[in-house]
Amino acid sequence: MSVTAIVERCQALFDDLSFAEARAWKDAEPGRKVIGYMPVYVPREIIHAAGMLPLGILGGGDQLEVIHGDAYYQSYICRIPRSTVELGLTGRLDFVDGMLFPSICDVIRNLSGMWQLMFEGKYVRYFDVPQNYEDAVGGDYYEAELKLLRDELGELAGRKISDGDIRASIALYNDNRQAIAELYAMRAERPWLAPTAEVYLVVRAGMVLPVEEHTRLVRDYIAAAEQADRPMRDNCRIVLNGAFCEQPPLGLIRSIEIAGCYVVDDDFMLVTRWLLQDVPTDGDPIANLSSAFLHHSAATSAKYEPNREDKGKALLDSVRRNKAEGVIFAAPSFCDPALLERPMLQDALAAEDVPFTAFKYAENTGQLQAIREQAGTFADSLKLWSA
Repeated sequence: MSVTAIVERCQALFDDLSFAEARAWKDAEPGRKVIGYMPVYVPREIIHAAGMLPLGILGGGDQLEVIHGDAYYQSYICRIPRSTVELGLTGRLDFVDGMLFPSICDVIRNLSGMWQLMFEGKYVRYFDVPQNYEDAVGGDYYEAELKLLRDELGELAGRKISDGDIRASIALYNDNRQAIAELYAMRAERPWLAPTAEVYLVVRAGMVLPVEEHTRLVRDYIAAAEQADRPMRDNCRIVLNGAFCEQPPLGLIRSIEIAGCYVVDDDFMLVTRWLLQDVPTDGDPIANLSSAFLHHSAATSAKYEPNREDKGKALLDSVRRNKAEGVIFAAPSFCDPALLERPMLQDALAAEDVPFTAFKYAENTGQLQAIREQAGTFADSLKLWSA
């Protein structure tokens, strides 16, 4: 399959706010269920082990006019909860059997409560994670949360979820994470072959497709992109940080690239790359998932870090590992986790003389020209004046 055909399919999935692909999967066999989740981090392995489709809900983007959702929330918060409410109230999520709201911020915590009020009888769960990383404290707590989720989804599925079911799902998601790691490594090495707008669409397709199908799609794209005849340009290499929850418009990503930037790392849809090592497939699968979160998960504004001294270390490691020349901080307006952490990350970069610039956006932003000009000026300054 050609790069063009793969990207066109992923673009169609991106554009479809009625989730026809997920609906077709559910209708293909009697009894199938779909569990929606906001894709910062939830243990998709357990949803898959229940025989259900994990469906990433990323708001309505810039394609959806928000009318009903604005009545539920004040104006001075990010846009994603309002557009998610709009998706629900307009029937676009009427086929979804349950929703998981991960621990991101107070806004998403409140959205989980709002969802319970709006859709009585639907399975809804606010999925919390530990803030203590000792196995005997945070580990015990997280294992209890995972077991509760397993039992609740098993009740919804009408069957017990076995350890073998979870181990099999862990193996599939290990393979998916490895495929995405291969994609990110190829982009970092030869970013002209894998534009970030395409990489974004390919990874985002995993929010809708079954994991087995998505892993094949990612590897098909890698193979096709490696054969593509695309010129290398004199762009600067940057790391994009802060877009881990509310996603930027696709036009914003393209604007950054058109401005002369190769994005060599980012934090889009962290659920696909949150766990940094394979989860063991032997032993207790619940304990293995807990240990992976505690000891082998990505550093991000959406996760509590007990050691302040480590703040910025992961970002600096990414800059060095991917040979980036600078960092662009792109955070949604009113995103408390990203905007509160940004000054600490900037201090870490400044201490190592890493250039950076920053802006805010909304998922329906109309300021693309200004962002393109800012990114272009930043790229020019890196090429003209950096050592």
